[in-house]
Formats: sequence, C-alpha cells, structure tokens
Amino acid sequence: MSRRLALGVLEGSLRKASLSRAAARAVPGLAPGDVAVTMLPNPGTLPLFNQDILDAGWPDSATRMVEAIAACDAILIVTPEYNWSVPGGLKNAIDWVSRAKPTPFAGKPTAIWSVSPGLLGGARVHESLRHTLHSQDVHIMARPEVQIAQARTKLDIEAGRITAPETETFLRAHLDAFAKFIRALQAAETVA
Repeated sequence: MSRRLALGVLEGSLRKASLSRAAARAVPGLAPGDVAVTMLPNPGTLPLFNQDILDAGWPDSATRMVEAIAACDAILIVTPEYNWSVPGGLKNAIDWVSRAKPTPFAGKPTAIWSVSPGLLGGARVHESLRHTLHSQDVHIMARPEVQIAQARTKLDIEAGRITAPETETFLRAHLDAFAKFIRALQAAETVA
C-alpha cells in the first residue's frame, strides 16, 4: 500500500469567521483515508512582500510558510473572491513563497475551491488565481471546478463543517478525484 498523501490547505481569507475558512476547516473530515490534511499557516501571518524586507533576511513567518508548503505533496487553496480576483493576502503569500529557491510550488499538484455567499460561488477568482499559479509551474487540477455558491446556506462557520448533504457529497468526490490526480502525477514523475 502506498503512503498517505500530505495535503496542505491554504486559506485565502484572513477573516476568522469567513465562509472560505469554514470550508477549509471542513477538509480533514471530507478527505479520503489515504490523505493526511495539514492546515498551512494563514496568509495573514506574513508581512506585505517587500524586497527590502527580503534583502534584510527572510521573516520567520515566510520561512514557516515555505517549509510547510515544501512538506506537502499537494495544495488545496480555499478562497473567497475579492473584486473578481485573488484576495490580497493570498497573492502576498504566493509572492513570498515564489522567492524561495527552489520554489516549493514548482511541480506541486494544486486544486482550488472558491467560496461565496453569492450566486456565482466566487467563480471569477479561478482564472486570475490559475494565471498566478501557472507562473509557479504548479499542476492545477482544472476539473471538476469547485465553486461553493450561497455558502451561508451550506456551511456552519463556527463548527467548520458542511451542512448541505449534496455539497458534502460533491466535495468528497472532488477530494477523491484530487487524490487520484496527485497519485497519477507522482507515478508519471517516477517513470520519467
């Protein structure tokens, strides 16, 4: 039997009571048994990226983020959509991690869940986030897309769990598909 996959969950929101954070906290209870889930440091722990700060030495929070991502086999980003795009804190985290040599994002299987109280489920964040992630040479699982629309009716924010059975079923199936995607990429790398 193969070892358990290490899945890191990166939150896109800084807000403690956000819908996307609640969805992120639900992941350990939804993941298949062969996946060990780790919550990555929240992007709010990082200073705004500034080359002057980096030139003076890596901040401890940035080092922790880089090390946490490097220790994972794959990344699941669970994020809201801000102004039709990527939240600033999440983009800032990607900017910091991208400065590590080598970047731990390179070759990393990655999936995206967007979460929104609106009807579109944060759909517009996918394109801009994928564009940014492609610059880091990640392998994005494009389908099925996950957009949790009208999330207030599907999540328990305090408990960090999914309350809508059909949403839970869909998210479990997505995580199963993502585990297969990760293993297929690992197998391809072994052969190469």
